[in-house]
Parts: sequence; C-alpha cells; structure tokens
Amino acid sequence: MKKILLKLINTEDCWAPVTIRTMAGIVMFAHGAQKLFGWFGGYGFEGTMKFMTEGAGLPALIAFLVIIGESIGSLMLVAGIATRFVAASQAIIMFGALKMHLGNGFFINWFGNQSGEGIEYHLLYIGMMFSLLISGAGKFSLDAFLRKRQAL
Repeated sequence: MKKILLKLINTEDCWAPVTIRTMAGIVMFAHGAQKLFGWFGGYGFEGTMKFMTEGAGLPALIAFLVIIGESIGSLMLVAGIATRFVAASQAIIMFGALKMHLGNGFFINWFGNQSGEGIEYHLLYIGMMFSLLISGAGKFSLDAFLRKRQAL
C-alpha cells in the first residue's frame, strides 16, 4: 500500500506542472464553486444536485462526486496534493461533460449562435489533466514535500 501511495505522490522537479495545475485548478474551482456554493451565478449544491439527477439523469452519488471533484478537487490541484488522483478524477468528469456537449459542435459559444457550448474547452482540460497524470504536481507542491519526507 505504501508503494502505491509513493507512486501516487511522485512528481518531477520541474515548473511546467505547477503552471498547469495552478491555472487549471483556478478555472475549474470557479465551476465547482457555482455548483457547491452558488457563487458566480451558479445554482448551489441543492440546485445542482437537482439538475444533475433529474435533468441530466445522473445517479446522486455521481452528481455529488462531480460537485466535490470540481470544487474541493480544484483546491487540491492548486495545492498539489494527490495531483495524479485529482487529475484522473477531473479528466473523467470532463469526459462526461464532453459527451453532454458533443451535439453543440467544437467551438465555445462565443457569439451565442449555438444551442450550447462546444467541446474545445473540455478537450483542452482533458489534455492538461493527462499531462499532470504523467508528470505529477511538479515544484512547490504538497506531493513533492511529502515525497521528499519519505526519501529521508
């Protein structure tokens, strides 16, 4: 078990993942805060649960995990803790969102002439999460700190 945890928090000592996880975490946190707290024009926890379970037909557990993954998971990304786990979780969430938006085309709905948002954002985010799955959290992360403590 310890070996698996050490692989999970292992990370490269470089800057690129820091930029990716910080920016991705900030952007996704705004989406998660809409769902969890109702910030930024969101529906809050109850409204989002109702939409996801009744409107989108998701099981309540999946809806709950999406809300937590986008909000708490994003804070974990910024801090660089359990980065590979969070990256995998958010990639899965974004695959689900991509599936829901597929019928809207490729591009973001910049001019309001589509029925909804396209999939380009989802693809970019999935790519960033795959990058973090490969590299880990990078410098200035709790993963790196914990890994160094294990090496002592």
